[in-house]
Amino acid sequence: MDTIVNVLGILYGLTLILAAFVRNRVLEAMRVDALVIPNPTEKTRPVNLVIGLLIAGYAIYSLVAG
Repeated sequence: MDTIVNVLGILYGLTLILAAFVRNRVLEAMRVDALVIPNPTEKTRPVNLVIGLLIAGYAIYSLVAG
């Protein structure tokens, strides 16, 4: 079960990283800045890159270390 959660974390982190660079209907729905910031713009898009790196990095660390 832990492996599944870690793999899903890696996939979501990669999705956020991709959402920072690519405009797509599916990726727009996954953006964290659109959920947190009242008026998301192109200037808030890099927030997804940072959060995606943190989520994917933690999931990879948990998968390897655990």
